[in-house]
Order: sequence, then C-alpha cells, then structure tokens
Amino acid sequence: MRVVPKTSARLLSLLSLLQARRDWPGSLLAERLRVSPRTVRRDVDRLRELGYPIESAKGPDGGYRLGAGSALPPLLFDDEQAVALTVALQTAASGVTGIEEAAARALTTVRQVMPARLRHRVDGLRVVDVQRAGTPARHRVEPALLMTLSAAVHAREELRFDYESVSAAPPDPNRPPRRVQPHHLVTWGGRWYLVAWDLDRDDWRTFRVDRISPRTPTGPRFTPRELPGGDVAAYVAGRFKGGTGPGDWPCRGEVILDLPARTVSAWTRDGIVEELGPDRCRLVLGAWSWPGLAAVLGRYDADIEVVGPPELREAFARLARRYAAAAQTPDSPRTG
Repeated sequence: MRVVPKTSARLLSLLSLLQARRDWPGSLLAERLRVSPRTVRRDVDRLRELGYPIESAKGPDGGYRLGAGSALPPLLFDDEQAVALTVALQTAASGVTGIEEAAARALTTVRQVMPARLRHRVDGLRVVDVQRAGTPARHRVEPALLMTLSAAVHAREELRFDYESVSAAPPDPNRPPRRVQPHHLVTWGGRWYLVAWDLDRDDWRTFRVDRISPRTPTGPRFTPRELPGGDVAAYVAGRFKGGTGPGDWPCRGEVILDLPARTVSAWTRDGIVEELGPDRCRLVLGAWSWPGLAAVLGRYDADIEVVGPPELREAFARLARRYAAAAQTPDSPRTG
C-alpha cells in the first residue's frame, strides 16, 4: 500500500524540489512526490496562495518553475546551505556599513528554526572580522552605494561621480565629475573597487568605491569593451602589482638562497621555487620596485647569490650602504 504524505509535508517537499532546479515537468514532480499530476496542480495552487511565484510551462507534459515575486516568501535550506548561510551572515558586515543590525537579525531568525544538530554546529562557529589597526572608518562602504554602482554595471549605463582625492585637501567644487563606463565591481584586500573605462582619459581606471560620490542621473547606455587580458581578476591583480594591466610585477629577479626549497616555499606566495640541493634553491620573485624586491629577499635570512638582472644587484648595493649607515653607533657625548 502506498503511503501518501500529509498535505503540509507534501507542500514542503514540493517547495524543496522547486528550489533544487529551474524547471520541473509535472509528471516528474508527481513521480517524486508519489501523487497524481492532479494533486501536484492543486499543491502548486496552494503554494501560490501562500505567496510563492510558481510559473507554469506550456506543453504536452506541462511543467513548473519557481520564479521571482514582489515579496520574499519563506525558503527551505538543506544542512549545508544553512551552515553556509550562517557563515555568510557572520561575515556580511565586513567592509559594508549599514547592514550589521539586519545581518544579526537574520542570523537570529535562521538559528531559531534550525534543528538541534545544526544549531550545535553553528554555535561553535564564530567568525571574527579582524580590521588592521589604524584603518579609517571611511574605507567602509554603504550598501546603497554598492547597489547604485552595481545597477549601473548591469544596465551598462555611464556614470558621473565626484572622486575624493587621496590627500586630505578639501574637494574642489569646480572640478568636473569623472565620466566612466562601469564594467566590474570587485573587492581586493578588503576594499571595494570599480573597474571602468574613463571617458576623459581614454583608458582603463580602477576607482576606490569609498571615494566615489555618484551624481544623478546616470548617462546613456554603452557597449561593453574588452578588458585587457579578458579576465578581471588578472587585470586587477596586475594593476596592484604596479603594472598598467594584467601580468606580472614590474620588477622581477632571480636569486639563489642557501635554504631548503621547502622552507622558502612555505613563505613565498607569488614566486617560483626550484630545488638545487638539500639546502639550496633558486627563487624567482617579483615586486613593485627593485629596492622593494631586495628588501623582500632579505627576509629569508640566508646568504643570497643574485642571478639577475643587474638592477637587482644594484638595489642590494644601495640597501647595503643604507643598512651599514643605520648600523653605525654614534659617538658617545663627552662629559667634562
């Protein structure tokens, strides 16, 4: 004898299935729920009465799809989704002001309806957002600003905005606004950035979002350009390495260190380490300047042989003179 689940349990099962994939044939839903297609149609109508925007697909078999509505109805989450949602809510306020209270309320709501087995797991999970000392509060971004920029990116509409200078000088009211074609909204190092084509400078630019003050209305629509390299992650990484686009560091050198390769690899992020012996390895590393690269290589606290280029060897000589001067002890003052 086939056991037919109660209506309330069946509705929850139907809702869970509709959330799991985009389109469901009616016959497949009936088979999964072990009911008739007519019962599926009635259950779909009940969910619609509860506010779930379920769309019907035409065809010989028919089908259903959970669409977007004017309000957010209750949702179902499996165990992994619930835990992931908890982690996301704990870190939601990182870098964005104005949503801390809402995130805390949402986290409380999710926790209250969790089964005990999940509640114990998430209660033992605490994510702490550690801010670097001295980071000004203005580095944080309001959600409304992110929504405005994101909308312009998706709508492919030109933006006009005032851009705060890096210096502490007051803004110039007579300065014309920046005009850009926004392409990507990204995060790097805990900050938000807008990658855009600058119409006045006829080149790609990366703008700190917390320095942007948009003007209204937005400009005309534009046809997206091809980002150099075609990959926004590589492009942004290249810009922060000191380049004008995607690619490597502007200064790249090769040295031999009197250290095991495994030791150097543990402390090397972007470099290439090659083992030359049990206590000797080759390291190829980049930096934003030659003195900066020489200083980074000095942190390995080992004898260094410079393979090249000459600029790196000159940087070591410059730092050697500077460090030697810093190591000198001044003469003690005479007393008489």
